Amino acid sequence: MCTGVTRRPMVPHPTALGSQRGAMCETRHRPLSIRVNLDHDPGESRPRCRPTPPYVPPPPPRGGALRPRPFGRRLIAAALTALTTASALSACRDTDPAGALGRVRKAGKIVIATDALYPPNEFKQDGRIVGFDIDLGTAIARKLGVQPQFQDMEFESILPALTEGKYDLSLSSFTDTRERESRLDFVTYLSAGTMLLVRKGNPKRLRPDGPSLCGRRIAVERGTTQEEELTPASAAEPDAGSRLGACKSARRPAPVRLSFDDQSAANAALAKGRADGVLADTPSVIYGAKQSAGRFETSGQPYGDALYGIAIPKHHDDLRDAVFKAVKDLIDGGVYRQLTDKWGISAGAVREPKINAAAS
Repeated sequence: MCTGVTRRPMVPHPTALGSQRGAMCETRHRPLSIRVNLDHDPGESRPRCRPTPPYVPPPPPRGGALRPRPFGRRLIAAALTALTTASALSACRDTDPAGALGRVRKAGKIVIATDALYPPNEFKQDGRIVGFDIDLGTAIARKLGVQPQFQDMEFESILPALTEGKYDLSLSSFTDTRERESRLDFVTYLSAGTMLLVRKGNPKRLRPDGPSLCGRRIAVERGTTQEEELTPASAAEPDAGSRLGACKSARRPAPVRLSFDDQSAANAALAKGRADGVLADTPSVIYGAKQSAGRFETSGQPYGDALYGIAIPKHHDDLRDAVFKAVKDLIDGGVYRQLTDKWGISAGAVREPKINAAAS
């Protein structure tokens, strides 16, 4: 199996505190959606030393044979190592003559991984998975001449599963980042930033810019760029913790990060007073405010805009290129605009798709 999992960088988002962050968005910046579910808590041991037998030198080689020289052994070892490495690399590539696209068409279906807990992009309604990403994935499948098969799974598990070849692609509000591009290819299809969701009337006067979130309890979905924003930087994630650094520079206490498995749980924490605010992708925050029956509202302007991407395993170039063409055709033909209008996310619509277009 070819793995190589590193966490993604973060989407840059300047704040009034003068700190700059590099990107989340598994994590996902997932931009969009917030599903709103407001009610959602043995005997004696032998001696270690034995007498050492006397040394007996080995007999000389028979028939004047020469022993391998150390340099020769090193050459043999190097050759074996190179052969092993080449074999491992070839295992990482798609060696099927039909290619990934051919296999998909032969199967008559394309298996798409998603985390159906992030409205309006992907969520469940009356037991069915619906949303903008679902409609877009269905339209792409039709362009490829196959049926879509959506698999609901935890957000953090999707990208590792893709690198292992368990799914054909993923549509789940993934922000295209350079770190993720080291493991997967991305076809971009939507733009989104981060927004702040607060209780109606914004009683604590919170804003995404400035120091007002310092010391506050901020709910985020686990694995997103928003979580990374509130996570201390490390050797593995040097760009994380941008908001923490901003608060430190302002000599204010760090925000208290509250991480949840899904967006609805983060929103529920806000509704119950366990969190002071929620940071999530723009479409999700806007949708959450609309679906909250007046309990929530947005605060401030979006920041850290970045592109969502359809994640596709590396070396599946034929499938990647076919998906790119399908998205382009949907944009040019007007179907894409119909879908963004349907789900209220036209502000994030793009004019054309791109392949691996991460800004950071």
